[in-house]
Amino acid sequence: MATAVVNGIRMHYRRIGEGSPIVLLHGWPQTGYAWRHVADDLAADHTVIVPDLRGYGQSDKPAGGMDKRTMAADLSALLRELGFERVGVAGHDRGGRVAHRWALDHPAEVSRLALLDIAPKPALAQMNRESAAQSWHWWFHRQQDLPELLVGADIPAYLNFFYQSMTHNRDAITPDAVDQYVRAFSQPGALRCGFDDYRADVIDDVRDEKDAAAGRMPEMPMLVLWGEQGALASSSLLSNWQRHAHDVQGQAIADSGHFLPEEAPEGVARELRAFFG
Repeated sequence: MATAVVNGIRMHYRRIGEGSPIVLLHGWPQTGYAWRHVADDLAADHTVIVPDLRGYGQSDKPAGGMDKRTMAADLSALLRELGFERVGVAGHDRGGRVAHRWALDHPAEVSRLALLDIAPKPALAQMNRESAAQSWHWWFHRQQDLPELLVGADIPAYLNFFYQSMTHNRDAITPDAVDQYVRAFSQPGALRCGFDDYRADVIDDVRDEKDAAAGRMPEMPMLVLWGEQGALASSSLLSNWQRHAHDVQGQAIADSGHFLPEEAPEGVARELRAFFG
């Protein structure tokens, strides 16, 4: 484990293996620990870098900067700090949003982009009852102060709701992993930063609309993975991303819900290994 000072914050990261570099970005409500099984597999042939994103885990929890452009700039600075010019990037959930922003803002740094169980952000006009019901927590997390107040009263219960309701393999996120995440989100500022990640979507929504209007899309090859038993399995996820990028392939991961890196690490590692080469 190591810490680097990048873009004005201290960022905690794990670096293992040797070979062409891959950066793995976690989502909410997790930390870089979520990638442990996949990282160990990929490290046989790659240098694998697994950070705790700004506001998460052991990284700093500043009062601002949870918009995806700032979070992507953190990673760009980490890349330079570690002496790499170009990396493969995989992001799950909220980490996928950061990875996508990184690919748009710093395309020369991202050789290939993999996004796990995350859809392009839909316009509100495109949402229906089903999609709104599935994304209820987006709207709750965006409220000011209220999520911290209510969730802070019982962090384990709230986090476990997601680990149970959004997994196909409910035993995949082990008690030890839950303890890791509960400790991480019990740190001062951690809940606020996690919810600020969602609150910053308002900023990023406007930015994404401008990108779309200007025709900006990732130019590098993209891989989209989703859980075969997850909420996105019945959606047109692959075709949606193909409208938002130039070179996209995709694959469902069997026997998995939303938390692919922990529910199906062998399948995820196999697909990432084939994609990153």
